[in-house]
Amino acid sequence: MERIGALAAFGTAVCWSISAIFFENASRKAGALAVNFWKVTFALVFLALAGTISRGMPLPFDASPNAWLYLSLSGIVGFVVADYFLFNAYILIGSRITVIFQALTPLFTALFAFLFLGERMKPQRLLGMAIVVGGILIVVLSRQKGQKSLGIPFSASKKGYIFASLSSVFQAGGLIFSKVGLGDYSSISGTQIRVLMAIAGFGIQALITRQSRQVFIAPMKERMIIKNIGIGAIFGPFLGVVFSLFALQNTGAGTASTLMALTPVVIIIPSILILKQKVKSLEIIGAAIAVSGAALFFLL
Repeated sequence: MERIGALAAFGTAVCWSISAIFFENASRKAGALAVNFWKVTFALVFLALAGTISRGMPLPFDASPNAWLYLSLSGIVGFVVADYFLFNAYILIGSRITVIFQALTPLFTALFAFLFLGERMKPQRLLGMAIVVGGILIVVLSRQKGQKSLGIPFSASKKGYIFASLSSVFQAGGLIFSKVGLGDYSSISGTQIRVLMAIAGFGIQALITRQSRQVFIAPMKERMIIKNIGIGAIFGPFLGVVFSLFALQNTGAGTASTLMALTPVVIIIPSILILKQKVKSLEIIGAAIAVSGAALFFLL
């Protein structure tokens, strides 16, 4: 089962790469909050069908109070808060650059596991952390140089880099809550709990910020937006999250997080083919270094 768990973790990286492309397209047209709300709404429909087929139960009626508590916290931290920063980073710096910062997620996951779960973290792993940060800096500095040549101020991307980093912090927190709350419970039903909390969280946010029309109604009138959100939801909060939870159940948190962190490399090809982006050699090198550092972090 450990090998299957590792394959599921790699499948997570592939799914997140595909979903990031479609969510970036949708976010630029409809806004981050609208896309966040509809992606988890669509995901709940897919998860209900999967739950009915696999367990004969469309919703997690048999979840324990402990599972509800920690998976709800995971949904709030890992979806509502993390995805607020993630999707706004998509808009500010693009999905391909944003996911490079996701290489930080396994580092934060290991740090939180050390602090809150008592898992060991060897001092040598600081080398892996330094390599990840170095890879990210290569990408950032490469883009900064390109922006200067085009007369674009660096401040235009600075907020995006901060948001991308914060999304990694909160995604790591969500993973820790998931690991505590999931246990041997169904990964599909566990994801449903997270998604239900996310729907509530994004809905409340839309009401508080008085964006009800922009979030609940406007996207449904645009066929291309709904198409992008729907495809992204299948690969992201549905398949991607189910695979990630399955991987956490069947392999170590470090191994799973490392394979999931391959997204910055996996996303390069669809970015070129789908978004028609010109990718600099330094950006490819930086992404590869960041992923290598994440892998090394758990091999030392």
